[in-house]
Amino acid sequence: MNKTYLFCRTALPLLLCAPHVALAQEAAPPPAPQETREAAFTSDQLVYDSNGDIVTAVGEVRMASEGSRLRADKVIWNRQSGEVRAEGNVRIVNPQGDAVYGDNVVLTDTLRDGMVQNLLLVLEDGGRLAADRAERSDGYTTLYRAAYSPCAVVGKDGCPKDPTWKINAVRVVHDPVKDRIRYQGASLNLFGVPIMALPGLSHPDGSGEGGSGLLVPEIRISRSNGVEFSLPYYFKLAPNRDATITPHLYTEVLPMVEARYRHLTSLGAFQVAGFATHGERITIDPLAIAAPQENDGFRGYFEGNGKFQFDPLWSATASARYVTDRTFLRRYDISNDDRLRSMVDVERIGANSYISIAGWAFQGLRVTDIDGQQPVALPAIDARWRLDDPVWNGRIELQANSLSIMRTEGQDTQRAFAGARWDRRSITPLGQELLLTAYARGDVYHSNDTELTSTISYRGHEGWEARGIAALAAELRWPLIGEFMGGTQRLTPRVQIVASPPTRNLAIPNEDARAVDLEDSNLFALNRFPGYDRWEDGARITFGADWAFDLSSVAVRTTIGQSYRFSRKPSILPQGTGLSDRFSDIVGRTNVKLGRKLSLVHRFRLDKDNGAIRRNELDAVVGGRQTYATIGYLRLNRDIDPALEDLRDREEIRLGGRVHFADYWSVFGSTVIDLSNADEDPLLLADGYEPVRHRLGVGYDDDCIEIGVTWRRDYETTGDFRRGNTFLFRVALKNLGR
Repeated sequence: MNKTYLFCRTALPLLLCAPHVALAQEAAPPPAPQETREAAFTSDQLVYDSNGDIVTAVGEVRMASEGSRLRADKVIWNRQSGEVRAEGNVRIVNPQGDAVYGDNVVLTDTLRDGMVQNLLLVLEDGGRLAADRAERSDGYTTLYRAAYSPCAVVGKDGCPKDPTWKINAVRVVHDPVKDRIRYQGASLNLFGVPIMALPGLSHPDGSGEGGSGLLVPEIRISRSNGVEFSLPYYFKLAPNRDATITPHLYTEVLPMVEARYRHLTSLGAFQVAGFATHGERITIDPLAIAAPQENDGFRGYFEGNGKFQFDPLWSATASARYVTDRTFLRRYDISNDDRLRSMVDVERIGANSYISIAGWAFQGLRVTDIDGQQPVALPAIDARWRLDDPVWNGRIELQANSLSIMRTEGQDTQRAFAGARWDRRSITPLGQELLLTAYARGDVYHSNDTELTSTISYRGHEGWEARGIAALAAELRWPLIGEFMGGTQRLTPRVQIVASPPTRNLAIPNEDARAVDLEDSNLFALNRFPGYDRWEDGARITFGADWAFDLSSVAVRTTIGQSYRFSRKPSILPQGTGLSDRFSDIVGRTNVKLGRKLSLVHRFRLDKDNGAIRRNELDAVVGGRQTYATIGYLRLNRDIDPALEDLRDREEIRLGGRVHFADYWSVFGSTVIDLSNADEDPLLLADGYEPVRHRLGVGYDDDCIEIGVTWRRDYETTGDFRRGNTFLFRVALKNLGR
């Protein structure tokens, strides 16, 4: 039989959106009765009953209107009553990709209200909702004896299976006004077993705007706080604003409240958060003179950050963190940070210019930190300009910098400098890369209360000091490329010569150049000190080589080098940094990547005299995305006199990993072990094997649920934070209120 094709203008909105509106998203306002919409459909047969004014389409009926599609064995349209009935293997797909299946679909009242028997709704994200019957009236949709689950109901072998979890309900109501779905008589079934009733359950309908409601709870057990239960509540304040309130209940201490607020504006975004409780806290004297003191009072923590773009050039970034006492963050398992940083930075970034006006403040949380010696840097100004036109075929950059550091019980320092740098890059006829650099700078410093700085080499002279800095440098690189083991290798010998006149370093306070150490990253730097307060003067030559090898999924990068200082004048660089003698130590770095199965970085520093390892650092990741292991090892053997520098020796190992098994299960863990002992740091009481923190857990994660149990053990007691075990239990139901 020939198919009948009809393209007509009718009031038919193809219904077809009734189940869609009921379960997933808010419908558009219903059209006025006189509004007409275009609908196209095909069928094997089209029959018109003129007496009853009934149109019947029979056999593989296909209808489409405004992105919605209907498939059925038969569609009957009563033009007098306005009822449309679809019968037999009904399938409806809306523009969002959600599919509705039913035995019978009936629409009445100009096709805006209706009923579906034996409903199955398959959402575009894979979720399913089934019901014995569904009705839609005045925009509200009600499902009877319904069940919802985002989980797969068919296994990998194509056979039916029970979903991991589902929600059963006597009745489900979709409210298009509040964009919410409400459940009555609901219960949660996990792995086929009903585990809990869900009275008053509701969630957003997934219309894209979201809504207020409860989030995933957490259960935690720790030695310090006992059993903890937290249940966040999310507030949708506006399309660009939201907040979350989380009460934390404990068996051993008083409750705590956590609040978070986020706001998106036309210029940028910011968020703030706070924790508040009342309880005992222990104050520890960092000088160990007075005994620890206990007192009751308010305990809390505040943090916030944001960024705003005022125009294409100007922006502002800010962050703030403050805690009432040193052990609050660890006691309540918020953070393991030992220092909090607050800052504000206004920047202007142009094509050839950069300006930053910033302020910084710090709060130390270590037992040895003295509050009055924590610095406040305000203002910190840095400005750079790059000239458009080259000078002698080189690029010139100008810089101006100003910094003021204040302490309530320590040394105050102010500095300002202006400098210029010229760089020229060229290629010689033999293919070598030649880099020429000229640098000049003038500094002015002022310091007071220098006697309050315990490390003498950091103090500088009291009052005003000035100095001039100049340097000339030339570096030659010669890339040599060829084949190796079926791949490509590139060997690049490098030689650099730097000359700088004597500089008044010790007369200047050292605030930002303290953590000095010879590394591969600063081997060829113009100044191997970090920061600006120290400058490496004299003449030196640096030599080394870079080697790169590429083969299919294999990539190797290696750097090695050493420097020689021409001057016999004693260096201001202390013993143990690798730079104190005329010949420096030998430093290098190796990166190895084998596809996605291995990533390894090894850094080292070898003693120039006896080849002893002064720095040995390894970071490796082995495995794929689901099963992997991480290895981290660090050994710093500086042997620096504590009277000269406060850089201590250290040795530690970090291990972690995850093993995926049985489709959805995994075991994961990590550990940090301090291997330092008194030979490396006389102030340490460790015996060379001191666990810092262990973590071990097991998790289940499939397409619709995530379950995890984690055990963590801390080995250090600080204040009211006690060493011991912490257990965390977490369940997250995916795609609930998408």
